[in-house]
Amino acid sequence: MLKQRIITALLLIPIALYCVFLLPLWGFSLFIQAVIMMGAWEWSPLMGVRRKSARIAYVAFIGAIIGVLSWLVPLGDLWGDDGALNSVTYYTIVFGGVWWVIALALIVNYPSSRRVWSRTRAIVGVFGVLIFIPTWAALMTVRSINFEDNPYFGGWVVLFILLLVWAADVGAYFAGVRYGRNKMMPAVSPGKTMEGLCGGVTLAFVVMMVVAHWTKVPADQFTGYYLTGLFTVVASVFGDLNESMFKRSAGVKDSGSILPGHGGILDRIDSLTAAVPVFTLAYLEFLH
Repeated sequence: MLKQRIITALLLIPIALYCVFLLPLWGFSLFIQAVIMMGAWEWSPLMGVRRKSARIAYVAFIGAIIGVLSWLVPLGDLWGDDGALNSVTYYTIVFGGVWWVIALALIVNYPSSRRVWSRTRAIVGVFGVLIFIPTWAALMTVRSINFEDNPYFGGWVVLFILLLVWAADVGAYFAGVRYGRNKMMPAVSPGKTMEGLCGGVTLAFVVMMVVAHWTKVPADQFTGYYLTGLFTVVASVFGDLNESMFKRSAGVKDSGSILPGHGGILDRIDSLTAAVPVFTLAYLEFLH
């Protein structure tokens, strides 16, 4: 399993880097939209939706919302002349931040919290909208930062988020295997431990320190920089737990099987769906 995960990751990383750095903004937008729509396809069974036509309808619904947002806020209008983020995009991301506060409460109180959505699975579809749409909006926001002055700057910021999420995942995996004793939330994900969480946060902080040294982050921005990184890492952990909670409730082990050793697309982007909106809001608050 570990060998498969490594091979798949080595194949995916160059594709991800190409899309992040070399695609134009409109191409990056379409790429992210495609990934999110694939994630929506895998989310639909967690809603109890099995019929192919209904799954296609849900995916089309997610794609249509992204299309409407793209029409309302063209890529050139994401950032105003005063450096402020467009209000439609901003509040879309804020809705995502609010959702993750709610999700945290659901995760902490699971399985009791299952009563919130057990009577009607349609509410899980609403949760999916609150997960996927802010993720797209946040990624487009981050990728377009300072685009006029430096087209690659936003790409480096996206890569920084990816590195934090990957470091948290890798650090948690190896620390959990080596030292894991105390279960973090066994009702949601029996394999995750407090030792793994500490290992993930530690490795992510190493990444933050290396990046801060390499990019020469100003000393007066250290507090905001490290708080933004910490919030992002913690959010990524709960993004993973959130998907685990809904999969456990639906009796699903993996969201799909398209990625050998990793499961489905949703299994790979679950952490990002929480990390990217939280990072964006923290960036706007502390660093922008």
